[in-house]
Amino acid sequence: MSDSFPDVSSATAQKLATAKQKKETADEAFKQGNVKDALKSYHEALMYLLGLDKNALQSIGIASKPAPSSDQTDGKVKERTEVDDILEKIYANMSACHLKNQNWKRAVETADKALAKNENNYKAMFRKGKALGEQGFYDKAVKVLEDLKKKNPSDVTLVDQELARLKAIDDERERVHKKKMKGFLNKAEKKGEALFDESTEPTAIKSAFIEEVKD
Repeated sequence: MSDSFPDVSSATAQKLATAKQKKETADEAFKQGNVKDALKSYHEALMYLLGLDKNALQSIGIASKPAPSSDQTDGKVKERTEVDDILEKIYANMSACHLKNQNWKRAVETADKALAKNENNYKAMFRKGKALGEQGFYDKAVKVLEDLKKKNPSDVTLVDQELARLKAIDDERERVHKKKMKGFLNKAEKKGEALFDESTEPTAIKSAFIEEVKD
């Protein structure tokens, strides 16, 4: 029975090594602007990392360590391994890929997964805020980005620029929405005037009303 332990340890070490290699391949693809291949390699890396046994990791010298001090549950500091560190980076990088593809929803989802590993991952926070704003969730975006400014003052200039950009986008959305609503109300008002014009016979009014209901 004990002979199986070296096999488990060896398999775990191999999976971890392959995952690291896949991540490096993905990182390089992203640098080259090849987002599709980057995402493919990041997904492959995840397949090797997710579900790795922590006991097996310890057997190959991958020890647990305290998570960032703010990452606590019921006052207890969580523990994390090198695998958690890699997963955090992969998810944060995948968020960057999805931003490039303008896939805002997936950008938020992967940023959230990175933040679940480390709530102080500033790059993931920025990407989440940007993606939320692009989706039209301006207030949520502001909340995330303002929190980032408090946690990492060195990013204030960059974050303020992004906030200004998202504000301009939100203002334009609001302007377009108001214009559409105004046009809709004017159209409805004109229809109403036509229906109740003094020259319109009662039967014609009834017929027009029925047609409106059918529409």
